[in-house]
Amino acid sequence: MVPALRYLSGACSRARGGFPGGFSAARRPAQGRPWPLCQGGRRASTRSFDVVIIGGGIVGLASARALILRHPTLSIGVLEKEKHLAVHQTGHNSGVIHSGIYYKPESLKAKLCVQGAALIYEYCKQKGISYKQCGKLIVAVEQEEIPRLQALYERGLQNGVQGLRLIQQEDIKKKEPYCRGLMAIDCPYTGIVDYRQVALSFAQDFQEAGGFVLTNFEVKDIEMAKEIPSRSKDGKMKYPIIIRNTKGEEVQCQYVVTCAGLYSDRISELSGCNPDPQIVPFRGDYLLLKPEKCYLVKGNIYPVPDSRFPFLGVHFTPRMDGSIWLGPNAVLAFKREGYKPFDFNARDVMDIIIKSGLIKLVFQNFSYGVNEMYKACFLSATVKHLQKFIPEITVSDILRGPAGVRAQALDRDGNLVEDFVFDGGVGDIGNRILHVRNAPSPAATSSLAISGMIADEVQQRFKL
Repeated sequence: MVPALRYLSGACSRARGGFPGGFSAARRPAQGRPWPLCQGGRRASTRSFDVVIIGGGIVGLASARALILRHPTLSIGVLEKEKHLAVHQTGHNSGVIHSGIYYKPESLKAKLCVQGAALIYEYCKQKGISYKQCGKLIVAVEQEEIPRLQALYERGLQNGVQGLRLIQQEDIKKKEPYCRGLMAIDCPYTGIVDYRQVALSFAQDFQEAGGFVLTNFEVKDIEMAKEIPSRSKDGKMKYPIIIRNTKGEEVQCQYVVTCAGLYSDRISELSGCNPDPQIVPFRGDYLLLKPEKCYLVKGNIYPVPDSRFPFLGVHFTPRMDGSIWLGPNAVLAFKREGYKPFDFNARDVMDIIIKSGLIKLVFQNFSYGVNEMYKACFLSATVKHLQKFIPEITVSDILRGPAGVRAQALDRDGNLVEDFVFDGGVGDIGNRILHVRNAPSPAATSSLAISGMIADEVQQRFKL
């Protein structure tokens, strides 16, 4: 086991209870195009695997890639419920390669982010994936923010973030001519990339190494096989776990790793494991700076974070396509994949109210929540905040943009779970399954580092 990780005790003694053929040959899709359903072309049959990864987002695909590169003789499959890979959290984030400045020194988040950023840059260079190391300014616009800014700078130094420096007003203007501020942290190591393109490249690596990707496979049940279709030489069942989808199609395997993001708690429950922590979806709405105003922003511009509140605040983010995103806010989503304000799912809402600690979180952060809702409804409120940094921006300069939904793990006391959480259990399934219950931001930046940690844990747990 990896001792620094947080684990949940569970009772996975028993869970509740042929996917389609027709794979296409592995090939690299054109940039931005969906990855085809395909196989790696080795020993695995169309229904049995040594290891199955549930979840085709960036963490699941990075983990699958890491496992097959370490264990090339194993048959490994990825199950994804959508038609295409990496379409939810991976495909709806800001695309920032974070430097690791925000996180508690010596924490896993800090270590994995710093390590992960270096690995992402190296990977993109090797694969020819476009990125920009455009840097970031964390800007204090009020005198009271300066002590917090200086403390953040010291934290970044402790975390080993490259190239950090504190700069004054004149140097802020040199970096961002239209940005006002009293003092800022210059983070030159921060960058931007299209994480979906990175994730699809992970998928290509995985498939070329012999891995299988099955899309349109929404997991409904995970259970132990009742019959014995095949046994190994020692008389034990070779593929004792059955994973069944909503269409009644089945996959059999020896071991399971779940990286299910917004559904990580429900997939865990399917296998009879601990229902906590619960996932509470938070929608982040972005605004877009009109193309003729994009000259106002050169790199990432962030506010000084306030430790009293759970999110970083509205910021300016350049994108690989040249656009500028402003945001996001953080409001409760009434559907786990609810990218629009009025998206609603009754089960998701009931789970939020009954199972999670949301009510306690709301009381702890009531004013913050009301302010976020207000900004979500009225553009002028968001613009007023943005003008603290770039006074030239007006309401007429912005448009409503895309949104993402963050899978926020929440404990029963209303605390945001910021640690990485692995969950297994006891019993037949519990000894053969590893749930990645919480891979918090910046999981995309840290994905290659996280995948190495997951591969280590899988190897030790399952004695591969």
